[in-house]
Amino acid sequence: MFDLLRPSGRWVLQLSCYFVVGFLAFAILATNVSNAAMANIIQVPAGNRNIKQPPIPYGAISRTKKTKGSFESKFGKIFNLLSKNRKLIRKIKKSASTFNIDPIHIIGALIGEHTYNVDALDRMQTYYVKAMAYLGSDLTFKHAGEKVTVFVTRPQFGKCFAITDSYDLWACRERVWNTSFRGKTVDGTSWPNNRFGRVFFQPLYAGQTFGLGQLNPLTALRVTDIVSRKTRSRKLNPNKAPQIYKEIMNPDSTLNYMAAVIRASIDAYQDIAGFDISNNPGLTATLYNLGDVRHRAVMLAAKNKIRRSKGKKISFPKENYYGWLVNERETELRNLL
Repeated sequence: MFDLLRPSGRWVLQLSCYFVVGFLAFAILATNVSNAAMANIIQVPAGNRNIKQPPIPYGAISRTKKTKGSFESKFGKIFNLLSKNRKLIRKIKKSASTFNIDPIHIIGALIGEHTYNVDALDRMQTYYVKAMAYLGSDLTFKHAGEKVTVFVTRPQFGKCFAITDSYDLWACRERVWNTSFRGKTVDGTSWPNNRFGRVFFQPLYAGQTFGLGQLNPLTALRVTDIVSRKTRSRKLNPNKAPQIYKEIMNPDSTLNYMAAVIRASIDAYQDIAGFDISNNPGLTATLYNLGDVRHRAVMLAAKNKIRRSKGKKISFPKENYYGWLVNERETELRNLL
């Protein structure tokens, strides 16, 4: 009886062959599915889609006039700061490698920020000194006496309570702010008609960004999970505002947050909109400048879905004035690396 149940060597060999063939077939099928998915991702080539530079906002023009400078002189200042500091370039390359991006993306964001938003400081040491100064400050993220960490426990934020990813969590909270509080009177309190980040996260100067990467605290909080996962650093705590300011002011740490923001932009446009923008530093610079990346990717995907249904060509993501400069001078910027 037991001999009848014992498989012969020939039977075992046949089963083994069937298993191997089946496994190979599954592997080939999985590869084909993967390749088909990748084939649907559209590679955005390097360079600008716009022939001429898009209009520069009045705010950028006004800020530059106040310093009696020019965009070209500000470009030259940040370019020279980077070209003379090989140690900083090595740190840029290290952060880029950690987040698996081309370092030209970080260079592009630095060039854009310091050409159109602020003047680069003359010495890198000044950034380090300012970073340490924040640790001794008594800063709190709050509005009208209410801490943001208390504010986001209100019932209006219920849909966000179960979210654990920092990017999605703060994005959810910002959406609730826009729909339920911004410019409205709630529970007897009149709330400002302004951005969530400006109302709660910039107690020093409304609308300001900080440090070499010109980051704001809310942006840093969004990518803190990514940075912590990649660098094994401690996550940022919104109850510890001075520490957050120190992190975004310190060049050694701000480069990782810059890289994380850029990585998140590349991933969002690939996963949501179906575009690979990893070879176009002008586009990542544009998104670094504009923010709200996932929403922009969703809007572009929706727009192209309609265009396809009508038999029209899809719209590619385009650079703004800030990203246009980065692409226009990409060869020059790559020489820094």
